[in-house]
Amino acid sequence: MTDISPLIDKYYTWLKDKTAWKTINKWVEITAPYLDRNNDYIQIYLQKTNNGFLLTDDGATIMGLKQEGCSLDSEKRKKLLTLTLNGYGVSLNGNELQITATEDNFALRKHSLVQAILAVNDMFYLAESHVHSLFFEDVRGWLDTNDIRYSEQISFIGRSGYARKFDFLISKSSKAPERILKTINNPVRNSADSIIVDWIDTKEIRPTNSKAYAVVNDNDRNVSSNVLDALNSYDIKPILWSEREKYNTELAA
Repeated sequence: MTDISPLIDKYYTWLKDKTAWKTINKWVEITAPYLDRNNDYIQIYLQKTNNGFLLTDDGATIMGLKQEGCSLDSEKRKKLLTLTLNGYGVSLNGNELQITATEDNFALRKHSLVQAILAVNDMFYLAESHVHSLFFEDVRGWLDTNDIRYSEQISFIGRSGYARKFDFLISKSSKAPERILKTINNPVRNSADSIIVDWIDTKEIRPTNSKAYAVVNDNDRNVSSNVLDALNSYDIKPILWSEREKYNTELAA
């Protein structure tokens, strides 16, 4: 793909057109054009403070997970939750996901909170009825077992100026270029779209031969060809978890 600028411009136009604002008492309710696990639009709340602005999800994300059977009480899940939120600069206050902003960094901080909500929403699929272990930890264990060197929880500032977070970075070697991995625990189109946008925004600022991979959890589920086709269309190679051993040599190089 020689010129991705039109794609990025269309994305920004869509993002602006599909975002709605409404004043409720001293708060402003912002509806973002992203869907949660129940296919409802994500809503966050904004309030002016003495030092700038407070943005919060009003506890909807964590409470929703708990009500649907995903306990976040285990040490593994607490650790993963903290790691996920730290990656976006978001804090946990009780059940609320919160972030502060100034006029200068408001757009970036708002984006970070929405992306954190999407990431935490995906933890719904950590409920015992869906998986028996954390998929992120499974992927990390697979890399360790096969002596695949990596750094984890890496963020890059994309062309847009927004931070784009990836799960694993495998540095280049004399045999292979840089490889960037992101896990998809819930393989639906919304998850694929999020990774595609991250890669489009990041690709230009990485080495020209960098490769992107999506490790897709296909345990006890069929992954739609639409999801895989979408990833391939943007030069993101999908790795089905059931076929991961095929990629050991490629990633270890």
